[in-house]
Amino acid sequence: MRYSDAELAEFRDLINRKLDTAKKELAYLQGLITRKDESGDIEDGRYMTMEDGSMSMEREQLSQMASRQIQFIDHLEKAIMRIENKTYGVCRVTGKLIDKARLRAVPHATLSIEAKQMMNK
Repeated sequence: MRYSDAELAEFRDLINRKLDTAKKELAYLQGLITRKDESGDIEDGRYMTMEDGSMSMEREQLSQMASRQIQFIDHLEKAIMRIENKTYGVCRVTGKLIDKARLRAVPHATLSIEAKQMMNK
């Protein structure tokens, strides 16, 4: 039991679009982090101010966002691999097909709603 080649091609297109967007967002975040690092150095011997602490927190938030984006990209790339292996859309717990609406909303999903609910109990 699996999705047809045409359906897999549709999901591949969706995932590739999301992957392109995610990579652009990651590049943007990394650019912001780099600018913060270049402008945020406290190497000139002055005391740390409230503004410096705020910049540090902002840099940390940007780093966390970039880390989540990297993880999202990894999940999407693994979904592409599952499409190539023709195992995409099969729940790894129940072995049933994951609903198309769920895959359109979360294209890297590996669990059906049923399995997800079982795991959350």
